[in-house]
Amino acid sequence: MNASHAASPVFLNLLADRQGKPAALVFSGAPQEGLPETLGQLAQQLPCYFRADAAPPAAAWQPLAEDEVLHADGAFGSPAAEVKLIEGDWALQPPERPSGSQAASRALALQLVQLVTNDAENVEIEAVLRRDPTLSYHLLKLVNSLGLGLQRKITSFNQAILILGRAQLRRWLNLMLFAAREGDMRSPMLLARVSVRARMLELLARATGQGKAAQEQAFMTGMFSLLGVLFGVPLEQLLAPLNIGDAAQQALLHKAGEVGELLSLAEAAERGEFADVTRRLDALQLSAAEFNAIVADATLWMLEVTAEVPSNG
Repeated sequence: MNASHAASPVFLNLLADRQGKPAALVFSGAPQEGLPETLGQLAQQLPCYFRADAAPPAAAWQPLAEDEVLHADGAFGSPAAEVKLIEGDWALQPPERPSGSQAASRALALQLVQLVTNDAENVEIEAVLRRDPTLSYHLLKLVNSLGLGLQRKITSFNQAILILGRAQLRRWLNLMLFAAREGDMRSPMLLARVSVRARMLELLARATGQGKAAQEQAFMTGMFSLLGVLFGVPLEQLLAPLNIGDAAQQALLHKAGEVGELLSLAEAAERGEFADVTRRLDALQLSAAEFNAIVADATLWMLEVTAEVPSNG
């Protein structure tokens, strides 16, 4: 039987270490053949495990020692000595009250996202960047490290904005919103989860034949989907100042429209609800094999981009 017909959907859940930082991947789904080759690449970058009721999805994937894993959907304090990995939705819990500097930095990052999304002039964006040395430093560092064949280093914000381009600047700022801030243990796991979501939605939009603009809306939807969790306020309140497209707005607030369907699909996969995932894939006329390749590619992209985002502010 053709592997693409025999396949069933899978997902790769990210586990944290004892400090709450991304540390391992665990395979979730039915044992099967014909899984994406990308899974082998993942095992070269992060420890990768499969559970007792599964089979190795790729070379270098190891059986998970369940007695070394703590499931936590809330604060987990100081785990027992034998615990090496943390799973669960603990990072989705409401944040502690941020420090003054942390709150100010995230507020400025959100203000920058608003300006870029609303197509503000470069001078307005530059004025905000000047108020946050951490954001401005990492922006210049990013542009200077891109290897664009430039003859000289970029030293002004206006140059950096022009060279990076609005689409890439918007993506980078979205990631910076979730970059770890001192005192917020959830940040690294939230950044990882939202990165996978955003890339998954973008790739799903492409796979279903949607154009470049729709793919960008899908990416933005995934990236904004956890803003309410990050700030601990209703998502609707955070979206109000943003002039985002109607498709993303409806998807985020009501799970409506084509992008809303993609977001619901991604969330079902995160929860391991594979019967629901299969039903949604059938409705989209996507095969499980296509979906599994997207999951693996999105996870690989997450590892790449989170490695480039600063670990603290």
